[in-house]
Amino acid sequence: MNGKDVLVLSKEVAKAIEEKRPIVALESTIISHGMPYPQNVQTAKEVEQLIRENGAVPATIAILDGKIKIGLNDEELEFLGTSKEIEKVSRRDLPYVIAMKKHGATTVAATMICAHMAGIQVFATGGIGGVHRGAEQTMDISADLQELAQTNVAVVCAGAKSILDLGLTLEYLETHGVPVIGYGTETLPAFYSRTSPFKVDYRLDAPEEIAAFIQTKWELGLNGGLVIANPIPKEAELEEAYINSMIAAALREAEEKQITGKAATPFLLDKVKALTGGKSLEANIALVKNNAVLAAKIAAHLCL
Repeated sequence: MNGKDVLVLSKEVAKAIEEKRPIVALESTIISHGMPYPQNVQTAKEVEQLIRENGAVPATIAILDGKIKIGLNDEELEFLGTSKEIEKVSRRDLPYVIAMKKHGATTVAATMICAHMAGIQVFATGGIGGVHRGAEQTMDISADLQELAQTNVAVVCAGAKSILDLGLTLEYLETHGVPVIGYGTETLPAFYSRTSPFKVDYRLDAPEEIAAFIQTKWELGLNGGLVIANPIPKEAELEEAYINSMIAAALREAEEKQITGKAATPFLLDKVKALTGGKSLEANIALVKNNAVLAAKIAAHLCL
């Protein structure tokens, strides 16, 4: 078996590939493990529509019955958003979920792998994983970072999730030659907030400039992805000090309950949502939509 044997493209995605039209990959963990129902499914549909309105084809990716589905219909989105049988799938988990013919929602790392297999170059998500706080003791570092170091997919995000150690995450990316581009900003956005104490590597102000950067990187034979950090819309952001205090409380509870590994991020995001009275969920939805629009514009310029 080779990877193509388990790849199933929707008609819309297959047609877009054939016609060399712009495509934007979307992850499915945000649907199954990142947001509550029904906001998860509603957001997934709205994000897909925004990508279409901005000149590209959406390709939400998931594993269903052991097949890598590139592009999902409404029924499949609903299943991902409501079923309790969905595994959270990163690089390590892909062979197991496929071999056992299970259902899986793809993280940033797994979505990058599957998108690359299908020839899709641009991927929109909420925030990338990174180096967890306290990683000097736990060695808890997201597989997303290693994937960015080796897989040729550009990832549009609102920075790294603010529950992480942003400084160490940037250090890891720098060591592995992954450029961090700020869209219209010199400061790394911190998911819920437009700012953080850290700088991006390069500021670019137009989608066509970002597309030219991406193309140049890969034409030079420099393998690996790119992080395009796109700040959350101003009207949706949560003040940095406020959200940091909520994150600190959530981290303390995770430590007390000894919640680690792949269970940590969903727990922390859910806890922050409860502590902010749902404001963090509203912010999450706004930033995902904002990233989808930028990703569609970048993908369109890459196809010119």
